[in-house]
Amino acid sequence: MAGQTSVVTPQRFQEGFNYSDYMEQIKVNKARFEGFYSNFTVQQTEADALNQLAAKPNGPAKMMVIGEDWCGDVVRGLPVLARVAESCGMDMRIFPRDEHNDIMNEFLKNGQYMSIPVAVFYTKDHQYICHWIERPEVAAKEIQGIEAAIRSENPEINDQDFGRERRSRTADRAEAWQQATVEELVSLISENMS
Repeated sequence: MAGQTSVVTPQRFQEGFNYSDYMEQIKVNKARFEGFYSNFTVQQTEADALNQLAAKPNGPAKMMVIGEDWCGDVVRGLPVLARVAESCGMDMRIFPRDEHNDIMNEFLKNGQYMSIPVAVFYTKDHQYICHWIERPEVAAKEIQGIEAAIRSENPEINDQDFGRERRSRTADRAEAWQQATVEELVSLISENMS
């Protein structure tokens, strides 16, 4: 991404929803979003680190998020991203993925998957710093194991029942994955500013 011309100009960035406006327009999972937002706090250590990073001249001042309200990773992750932005005064703007394919195409996972959420960090002058996609590494590994176990236990499971069972088994890991998200973001931003 760095060095390329982006469709996300400073003007386009401003067209995104802020968190409260995004929440007003979502159609599904509103209570789950609100629950995750209410129950999550950025730990002081990470808040201090984020504030130190944001205070630097080339530090993060803006965060663009790509997401959709129907996606479990977005439901769990977007409230965390909002809390991260709040903890250090970042201007966060949200773009629904399915209405902004041109933006999504700049941040495909492994160059091919439209995985969400995506959090993109910019300086106050709108210079790209880095981006983060979907979920923390620990969650990706654990979800892979959970999905394999479900398929192994019930090879004939239909997609709807699979989704319900996956959600049931991942629910108790949400808090740990949210904390891991913040830790990954601090590390990612720090590494890309040096």
